[in-house]
Order: sequence, then structure tokens, then C-alpha cells
Amino acid sequence: MSRTLTVGQLIHQLHTLDHDQPVFLAINPDWPFAHRIDQVLTVTDGPATVVYIAENGQEGYLPPAVRTELSWS
Repeated sequence: MSRTLTVGQLIHQLHTLDHDQPVFLAINPDWPFAHRIDQVLTVTDGPATVVYIAENGQEGYLPPAVRTELSWS
């Protein structure tokens, strides 16, 4: 079962990292590419407010170590 990450959980995971490090999205185990991040949007849909992180193109293949860590190998 997958779970939805909250803003607080994401901040907690990122807070100790170097603020100048690049960050990418790993999208799909069948096509393991790194994707650049574009905008972060907040959208209210009825009673729920949701944050979306927009993708901004492919950077290249994910390194084998990343695919292994994600169990995508």
C-alpha cells in the first residue's frame, strides 16, 4: 500500500540536506529517468487543499545506485 507524503514529512526529510544540492524526481521504474522540478502549486479542491510539484523535463537516466535504493532494479 502506498502512502501520501505530507508537506511536513517532506520538509523533515529535506531539512538536513545542503540547500544548494540539486533535487530531481524519480518518476517511473519502467523508464527510470531523473526529472527536473518546476513549480510548486497549492490547489484547493472542495474541502481539501493539495500541494503539487510540477515536473520540468528529463535530466537523464537514474544512476544504478538510485534504482537499487528504490528497489527498481
